[in-house]
Amino acid sequence: MIAVENVFAKYPGTSVNIIKDVSFEVGEGEIFGFLGPSGAGKSTLQKILTGVLPNYQGSVKVLGSEVKNHSSDFYEEIGVDFEFPNFYNKFTAMENLNYFSSLYKKQSLDPIPLLERMDLLSDANKKVGGYSKGMKMRLGFIRCLLHNPKLLFLDEPTSGLDPANARILKDIVLEQKQQGKTIILTTHNMHDAEELCDRVAFIVDGAIKALDSPQTLRKSKENTSVEFSYIKNGIDKNKNVLLSELYNDMDFMNALKSSNITKIHSKEQSLEDVFIELTGRCLL
Repeated sequence: MIAVENVFAKYPGTSVNIIKDVSFEVGEGEIFGFLGPSGAGKSTLQKILTGVLPNYQGSVKVLGSEVKNHSSDFYEEIGVDFEFPNFYNKFTAMENLNYFSSLYKKQSLDPIPLLERMDLLSDANKKVGGYSKGMKMRLGFIRCLLHNPKLLFLDEPTSGLDPANARILKDIVLEQKQQGKTIILTTHNMHDAEELCDRVAFIVDGAIKALDSPQTLRKSKENTSVEFSYIKNGIDKNKNVLLSELYNDMDFMNALKSSNITKIHSKEQSLEDVFIELTGRCLL
């Protein structure tokens, strides 16, 4: 679905490359994530992939065609959910959706079920100028689905959403994958990336620092530790030991044999831990 090879890019009027020698491929039916802090180049890459920034060097093929040479039919097959969606504020939500649906050749989906599911049906006839950021985010997500595209680009889709609506949105994303859609997710939210993505690319300063499945990346460093509490000579004690060394720890083995362990849990590294270790940067 997507093949990117040795891509460099800069914004018009600037001399510094924002994207630096980026290469990756995305298969059909895959959820592929760009994970990185603000300003890392995630949204810029999305703009290149969607044809908004055509002045790149290298090759960017989406749906089999070089993006800078795309035809108008290109947009019939992609849906884009911007982090800061724009609407006609004097139109109602339904009027906005009907207008944007009219721009496509194909028959649009019925917006009512999506509005209901995203808890916007009761506000469907309210002018969007009176919507909160979270409501606009949900409406933008609905808009990108209406023409039933093969390829979805979601830029920080859960930003500004409360946990309940974020959960609903993520469930719909997974349903889109089950229908065979390919999804590009840009985020700095490692929980979203780990839950949704088949593979993620760590991006810092416009370059990919690592690319693999979240599970493989988390297991790339064998530093899972075990924290346990135990009683020794009537005194409560706490200890932290690497999992690989646990069987050699005499305090643990003695407490285990004498049933004096009062608490035990493992501390696996998170995707964010791996990101920080590999890039030296935080996600925020």
